[in-house]
Amino acid sequence: MAEDYLKTEEMVVNMGPNHPSTHGVARLILHLDGEVIHEIEPVIGYLHRAIEKVVENRTYAQCIPMMDRFEYVTAMMADWSFALAAERLSDIEIPERAEYLRVIMGELNRMASHLLCVGVTALDLGALTPFLYTFREREDILDLFEMTCGQRLTYNYIWVGGVAKDIPPEFTPKCREFLDKIDAKVDDYERVLTKNPIWLARNKDVGMIPEKMVYDYGVTGPSARASGINFDVRRNDPYSIYDRFDFKVPVYHGCDCYDRYMMRIQEIRQSARIVRQALENLPEGPVRAKVSRTFKPKEGEVYSRIESARGEMGVHLISDGSPKPFRVRLRGSSYSHLCAIPEICRGLKIADLVAIFASLDIILPEIDR
Repeated sequence: MAEDYLKTEEMVVNMGPNHPSTHGVARLILHLDGEVIHEIEPVIGYLHRAIEKVVENRTYAQCIPMMDRFEYVTAMMADWSFALAAERLSDIEIPERAEYLRVIMGELNRMASHLLCVGVTALDLGALTPFLYTFREREDILDLFEMTCGQRLTYNYIWVGGVAKDIPPEFTPKCREFLDKIDAKVDDYERVLTKNPIWLARNKDVGMIPEKMVYDYGVTGPSARASGINFDVRRNDPYSIYDRFDFKVPVYHGCDCYDRYMMRIQEIRQSARIVRQALENLPEGPVRAKVSRTFKPKEGEVYSRIESARGEMGVHLISDGSPKPFRVRLRGSSYSHLCAIPEICRGLKIADLVAIFASLDIILPEIDR
């Protein structure tokens, strides 16, 4: 009788598609024994816009605003990855000043993304103060973007052949002012979180991604480097002018949510270091190569990849010599990270799932493209 009384039934619960901690319209079907997760079935497609097919019916110039919407949290990098692919097909030489401006904008965008990730992760776990802190600094970066191209989220700034326009005169002093304070602000985030016992309890040894799982699922970026994988596209397969900058690639070996948080903290510092060097060495000159409005790259096929804030972002582009791409296939890191969630979370609790999902920094438009 006692054994019959203790028997429990599996419960199936929907988390999402409108749950705030899924950071977008993701639906996770949870198979639970009480609070313990037996299995997770991710359901995607709520945000699908057929971007790859839409891009195939646009000219190369018209593709850039679509790429902004492929991954809107780091839209500068999405534009950059597409522009790189088109430029490699046509052997376009980018002006020096444009290369430096691309690096500046890309690293500022990486910082803005990591600030969002750290702040929102803390908010998901019940800490409001770090969220307010990180968004305060993120606003400074968005102000710089708005000053340059008029937009705060979808920029249409990095074009095939260079950038859309030069930075205004007030950009450099404002950017230096931001860089002068960011390290001290990151110290503030660490004072609130890094040794906080509640933060440690919710993140330390939670959401383990061992090295084998990194390779099995194609996990990249900060999430892979937090599991000891010493790989960064900027250093290992340099693009643009990254080989000219002195920066470190942080690597941690804890494989857990805590080290994924530490990765982003350290990458904010390293991105600031790169932007300082780029501003110091920024040359004069044009910001865009001469590219025809009816741009037609050579017939051929190319894959370009960059180190986005979430990991490897790639564009597989096939050209038939016409003004529109023949085929486009986009690679976003969030899809691989979402696929790993069921294995990471098996046997853990719902509260752990919230921490793990946030630590992987999954962005849904990158999945539902």
